[in-house]
Amino acid sequence: MSRTLRTCLVALTLQLPLALGAHGARAEGLPERAIALMRERCFSCHGTDEPIEGGLLLASRTAALAGGESKRPALVPGEPDRSLLYRVAAGLEPKLAMPPDEADRLSAAELETLRSWIAAGAHWPAAAQDGKWQDANSNEGVEVATSGGLSESWTHRKYRPEDIWAWQPLAHPHVPSRGLDAAAITTPIDAFIQARLHSHKLAPAPAADKAVWLRRATFDLTGLPPTPAELAAFVADQSPTAYDKVIDRLLASPHYGEQMARHWLDVVRYADTSGYSNDYERPHAWRYRDYVVRSFNADKPFDRFTVEQLAGDEFDANDPELLVAVGFLRMGPWEHTAMSVAIETRQQFLDDVTHSVGVTFLGQGLRCARCHDHKFDPIPTQDYYRLQAVFAPVQFRDREVAFLPSERTDALQRDRPRSERLLAEARSFLAGLDRKHEAAVKIWLAEHDKKTLDEVPASERPPRHLGLTTLDMSLEKVYQKRADYYELELRRYEPQALSVYDGPNVPFDMRRGQPQKQKAPRETKPEVQVVHLLKGGALDSPGEAMRPGVLSAAHWTSESAETLPEATTGRRLALARWIASPQNPLTARVIVNRVWQMHFGRGLVATSNSFGRMGAKPTHPELLDWLAERFVAGGWRIKDLHRLILRSHVYRQSNEPVDVARAHEIDPGNKLLASFPARRLAAEEIRDALLATSGELVTTVGGPPVYPDIHPEVALQPRHIMGSVAPAYQASPRPEDRHRRTLYAYRCRTLADPLLEVLNKPGSDLSCERRDETIVAPQALAMLNDQATHDRALGLALRLAREAKTPRERVAQAFRLVYARSPSDAETSAALAHVERQTKLHTEHPPRRVEPPRVVRREMIEELTGEVFSWDERLDLAGETVADPKPWDVDAATRAWADLCLVMFNSNEFLVLR
Repeated sequence: MSRTLRTCLVALTLQLPLALGAHGARAEGLPERAIALMRERCFSCHGTDEPIEGGLLLASRTAALAGGESKRPALVPGEPDRSLLYRVAAGLEPKLAMPPDEADRLSAAELETLRSWIAAGAHWPAAAQDGKWQDANSNEGVEVATSGGLSESWTHRKYRPEDIWAWQPLAHPHVPSRGLDAAAITTPIDAFIQARLHSHKLAPAPAADKAVWLRRATFDLTGLPPTPAELAAFVADQSPTAYDKVIDRLLASPHYGEQMARHWLDVVRYADTSGYSNDYERPHAWRYRDYVVRSFNADKPFDRFTVEQLAGDEFDANDPELLVAVGFLRMGPWEHTAMSVAIETRQQFLDDVTHSVGVTFLGQGLRCARCHDHKFDPIPTQDYYRLQAVFAPVQFRDREVAFLPSERTDALQRDRPRSERLLAEARSFLAGLDRKHEAAVKIWLAEHDKKTLDEVPASERPPRHLGLTTLDMSLEKVYQKRADYYELELRRYEPQALSVYDGPNVPFDMRRGQPQKQKAPRETKPEVQVVHLLKGGALDSPGEAMRPGVLSAAHWTSESAETLPEATTGRRLALARWIASPQNPLTARVIVNRVWQMHFGRGLVATSNSFGRMGAKPTHPELLDWLAERFVAGGWRIKDLHRLILRSHVYRQSNEPVDVARAHEIDPGNKLLASFPARRLAAEEIRDALLATSGELVTTVGGPPVYPDIHPEVALQPRHIMGSVAPAYQASPRPEDRHRRTLYAYRCRTLADPLLEVLNKPGSDLSCERRDETIVAPQALAMLNDQATHDRALGLALRLAREAKTPRERVAQAFRLVYARSPSDAETSAALAHVERQTKLHTEHPPRRVEPPRVVRREMIEELTGEVFSWDERLDLAGETVADPKPWDVDAATRAWADLCLVMFNSNEFLVLR
């Protein structure tokens, strides 16, 4: 018996409650329940005509009696102790006992269900004979009708309504009105929230202080703290429209698009490099990032935003903005090298883009259906490959797209000479080795009385590396990789877009795993890849050819619309319009939920990428549907959705419940929102707030990525690229670049900023639906000891010296900048005392100047000989860097004020939104 079957048997425990109902394993309906369990859990590998594992087929009683490759029957009717199916599940077969983890073993009740069924004769219901499987679950449920040539077994599946809630049409809920506190209702949102609170005898919290709300709203909509001037103006404004004016101002800020882009790029896995073993640069990925920023700032309707990213080139191939937009399809990690198999890397892309579209727009993880019909959600394997067929014509292309007037490109020409110089240096080193080899060849020819190598038979010619030392041969590979790296880097200065087109397969630059630099070929009669249903997801087991189509369980789609165009061009556009259809409840629910999560830290559905059975259920389903319906009716405008949420009392309320003890008892997770859920600032918000508070933040919007300071031990660590190491990370030499917003920092998949990483910034390989929010000791250690936080604290100390004349005024200004409030008398006294103590300490212990390194020593192991070789890598930017102020540049008193600022930066009040 196979490992897969044994795993399937263990997994039966997950489905048993659904199959057995509330009364447990009783004799009535036992065969139907047993068959339902096998069908649900074992058929992915043992339910087809060609079983994937162990040759065992369970699609019929006859096949189960025959057994698999072991020749032992899985079932011996009337004798469970001789039935391999039961013996493996019960752990009676030492070599096959599953699962290996004790915690996952079947319970006694579950084993008894299998045993009782076999002991009763392993009866096979008539409805399930000969593989014609009918539904064997409870009769209560919703039958999911499908079409498109799907199997009989699929068309008769039934689901509990609560498990397929996301597929149901929007419910058109009425706004609650009875028994509510009208004083705590400012928008219909509050009525829905308060109705749930009322049913649990909880009251909404009172309104938060105006300064607290302003900090909350400013961070939520811009990712930056409010300025002291903005705080003073808002507190002084006692008009009824004070809050509305702030909301409108923040939504009109160019920084709104940056904050929204941060959330969106988490979901789509944006990075400036390709990942994997050759983590080369994607020179024009930044143009997609800036497209996202522009789209949110322009309040582009979300349905249009969706279509542009999925099929902008098919919608209008002459619009450069849309050729940039489809960079979405290439956001995932990917590589193709000389050691890659083209058909495999192609399939990796198709699998990746299919799943990405599902989680991003539909809240449906599709990857499970690659190998078998989805075990929990109404997504058969045919649907997976029908969707995949939509992307069959898609080919990678770095297309010639002129830079847009709205794109910031001034840094490109400024930085180009350095890239050209580094490439020239790498080529010069290689040319030197060539000359050394050529000189040795001349000597060899003279010794053998020959004029040219053409006179020498190929088998008698000198070795290719004649004249080169072992170190020369090792460094040749290093510098060849460097030349490849810099050649690709030079593409960033050309007007191209990380894009796609529809057409035949294209050649790849094997050294860099990138499409060759060329325009898309003319499309005469291109051969489009045919997508086959892959049995078990294996390329070597192709099944029937699949036509492009949408999800068959979509009840809102007419049968004629389920099959998309089969022409080379137009498939993605048809899919995009289906996804962005006003009748599609998935898309509207998903984006509304994402926006809600941005403001409350948790969505109405906690699993923003998973609206299936294994995801979380909505805490307020009526509110979710009301928001989704209103969102679509209002033209898919996200800024209107923000206005509605931020004007509500539930957003404006304090984070202190009216009755703390009762709220914690009834709703410990605050899912009902009896108070505002405090959240820690995201990693990027913390870094940007440090820069904004110190007065060093450069607020220029858009442009190619910049290189902020990161911890030197990480910056200089060897970063592997296949066969060599990448050039060392060097921070941008100009503060105007280093101090840009974190959104514009170079995102390298294999080199993370350790400060951001410890603060839960996600990687770019997987879609991040919601940031983790951990509280661990390394975060405090990083915030207290990282050079970047020390630099920002010193920057704030210098700002205080410029803006405030007296020590007490400095303390007050520090509190306004860091906490968006004024200090108490006790806080002022404590702060001044701390500065006095630290001034004395710094006077007695002046800092030691530390110079940045100019060279880093590299070591590698020669792959052919196993010998270690080393070389020095010059850090060419070290001599050009305009450094931030350091402790040895200022007096003891300024260093003491920097210590106070560092303490304030490490407080909960700075790091947490209340």
